Amino acid sequence: MSKKALLDELDNLKADYARIQSDMDKLEYVKGRVSSAEEQLIRLEKEIAEVYKKLEKYD
Repeated sequence: MSKKALLDELDNLKADYARIQSDMDKLEYVKGRVSSAEEQLIRLEKEIAEVYKKLEKYD
């Protein structure tokens, strides 16, 4: 995977993370179920960490 592709993937993952975090905040406000959103955030954190590891190889 090229460095540009990794950076693009990182941008997408960060956007997804921000969107899900915002959704989770709304769910908490209305006393909704947030466990699914929390699981998604954990998964995204792992994916973001993996992309950063791959990017370190380019530096």
